[in-house]
Amino acid sequence: MAALQRRAPCYELLLLFNLLWWWGSEAGQLRYSIPEELDKGSFVGSIAKDLGLEPRQLAERGVRIVSRGRSQLFSLNPRNGSLVTAGRIDREELCAQSAPCLVSFNILVEDKLNLYPVEVEIVDINDNAPRFLKEEMELKILENAAPSSRFLLMGVYDPDVGVNSIQSFKLNSNSHFSVHVKSQAHGPKYPELVLEHALDREGEAFHHLVLVALDGGDPVRTGVARILVTVLDVNDNAPVFSQPVYRVSVPENLPVGTRVLTVNATDQDEGVHAEIRYSFVTITKEISHIFSLDTSTGEISTSETLDYEDSKFYELDVEARDQPGLQDRAKVLITVLDVNDNAPEVVVTSGSRAIPENAPPGTVIALFQVYDKDSEQNGLVTCSISESLPFKLEESLDNYFRLVTNSELDREQVPSYNITVTATDKGMPPLSTARLISLHVADINDNPPVFTRSSYSVYVPENNAKGISIFSLNAVDPDSEENAEIIYSLAQETLQGTPLSSFLSINSNTGVLYALCSFDYEQFRDLNLLVTANDRGKPPLSSNVSLNLFVLDQNDNTPEILYPTLPTDGSTGVELAPRSAEPGYLVTKVVAVDKDSGQNAWLSYRLIKASEPGLFSVGLHTGEVRTARVLLDRDSLKQNLIVAVQDHGQPPLSATVTLTVAVASSIPDILADLGSLDIPPKSDDSSLTMYLVVAVATVSCIFFTFVMGLLVLRLCHWHKSRLLKATRKGVSNVATSHFVGIDGVQAFLQTYSHEVSLTADSRKSHLIFPQPNYAHTLISQEGCEKNEPLLIQEDLTFCKDEDALDQIHKSLLLIV
Repeated sequence: MAALQRRAPCYELLLLFNLLWWWGSEAGQLRYSIPEELDKGSFVGSIAKDLGLEPRQLAERGVRIVSRGRSQLFSLNPRNGSLVTAGRIDREELCAQSAPCLVSFNILVEDKLNLYPVEVEIVDINDNAPRFLKEEMELKILENAAPSSRFLLMGVYDPDVGVNSIQSFKLNSNSHFSVHVKSQAHGPKYPELVLEHALDREGEAFHHLVLVALDGGDPVRTGVARILVTVLDVNDNAPVFSQPVYRVSVPENLPVGTRVLTVNATDQDEGVHAEIRYSFVTITKEISHIFSLDTSTGEISTSETLDYEDSKFYELDVEARDQPGLQDRAKVLITVLDVNDNAPEVVVTSGSRAIPENAPPGTVIALFQVYDKDSEQNGLVTCSISESLPFKLEESLDNYFRLVTNSELDREQVPSYNITVTATDKGMPPLSTARLISLHVADINDNPPVFTRSSYSVYVPENNAKGISIFSLNAVDPDSEENAEIIYSLAQETLQGTPLSSFLSINSNTGVLYALCSFDYEQFRDLNLLVTANDRGKPPLSSNVSLNLFVLDQNDNTPEILYPTLPTDGSTGVELAPRSAEPGYLVTKVVAVDKDSGQNAWLSYRLIKASEPGLFSVGLHTGEVRTARVLLDRDSLKQNLIVAVQDHGQPPLSATVTLTVAVASSIPDILADLGSLDIPPKSDDSSLTMYLVVAVATVSCIFFTFVMGLLVLRLCHWHKSRLLKATRKGVSNVATSHFVGIDGVQAFLQTYSHEVSLTADSRKSHLIFPQPNYAHTLISQEGCEKNEPLLIQEDLTFCKDEDALDQIHKSLLLIV
């Protein structure tokens, strides 16, 4: 090693003068030549210049070295674009005795996925000295050996090749022996000891020789071995092999311990001189571990498993020696036959793990290399993928394949692919290897959001609370990530001239629709909206959906009584009924409407209170007030009715109206009756008063006050009588169908022959002629006593208080 260091400048000069590169004429191959044992980082060649690139472009274009099956021997210098050694290169370790020693690899330009083959020749330097397999040897020679006899010596080995390997041998100065070099075609050199002069055991029984092996390097390296020559008595026949060279071919999968062949040598001597022992000579330590030799039988067998990929050929030297020491040598040539014991290998050199779904057909996904350590047919490899996949393989140089797209991809249908690349050799039986390449299909915004329904209908009850959520819309986008993030919005800005934001809002992220106001069915009943769903892709895509919002009516309006209306002049409305009216006579009709709709606007009428129960009835659905029986003389002139109007909502709402009905034979009679209405006799009251006066005779002041009250009442009665007479003269010529005012009392004498029904839904009046329904008729006292089943609870209560009400009614008539 010290010698090597001293010669380092010489090797650098050798590198500068011998460094070569040229372009291959066929495949554009780059070739370089360097000596072995260069320091790490030593210059090999200018890759950037040879590829026509600037040094800075190496990193930009992803230029790198790809090789297979061995450690990386070279690297790229990114600063100057040169190819340098990645460490010390030992040619002997790399190529053994092979010459020339070539290292092949590829330069990959990543952005174009182009490959450039490179071949570097490793030139041998004289860094190894010759080495004898045995540094000491004992040689026995018969004393009667003839001059010029030759004796094979120990093997010598020099890992270098060419002139750097063994070139000559030198023997120390002596009077009996010389050394001769025996060489074989394309084989190593063997030293032979030549007897120059006859031996004399009695004169000199031992000879000590020093053998020196010299190579042809500069400087010359040497190896030394010591030889002890023992002169023996006569043994005139040496062992002889049956053939000088033995050849055999064995498969590499031969089991350990299997016999390879048997060498055989014979000796014409007898006795101990004919006993032969076999041994290996000139074999390396590695070979000695692979093969074993039976010293007695000459049988050669395997000690370890053979491997064609490690060594295809073995050369062994076998020696046969008899007991006195005579010997013969034979060569054994063992050829290892390849069997298909190595599956192909798939090495992915470059590629991407994701590809956009809009990538055009022919887009390169991955570049990989396929190779097999076996040889000939066993090393021929075919590569395939499933035909159902939208990909195909394109073969490149040096068993490289490109995986490219064969058709357009759709992430929404298949988001990812597991591509199994199968490499199969042509051996028998064939072996295969599967390599999985996972590919993710990257999303692009090619799908707009889609609502789950083509249109939506939303029903919201009126009088809803402000700010409540009334509906949730949902749209889906088969894209991913931001391309699938949806933003909801209302397409319209105004509604009936009012900003839509005053009525509704929508959560842009969740699609929940909120009511910002309390809806009123009576103002508007439905809204037609357009909801838009936009994704966040670039460019964004959108879709619309129609949303119909219907306001549901609630029973929030009390029935409104249109007739009878309260007079505006402070008088009391009076309805007139003749005493001759038959049962079912239409006295008047209560007309009411409800602003609600549906059953909330269905009205029913009930008579809840009357001065004379059983005298009048009210149509349940028509509101018609009719006589329920014949009018009697005992019936009061003035009848008060309270009618309730109720809708069918939940809960129901109602309104009441008070009717005053004046009963007489005709209008003049009614006026006369009203004018000559006598005050009921006061005898009972006077008697009661006198009785009280007698009881409290001592209280004279009270009696005086009572007398003054009677006088005042008389004066009032006289005044009203004069007014009635004057009025009777003024209305004697007025038709009975017109409005008549009598002493502050207003009456409607129009006779009704139809039903008027006003509803808030239609906003129009409709004339209908239903059959009268008199279910709501207040029953007389007799009816109360008979417990009529049609009586409602209010009627029963009224019957119980009939006497009291009658007394109050009579008192009111007296006051009028």
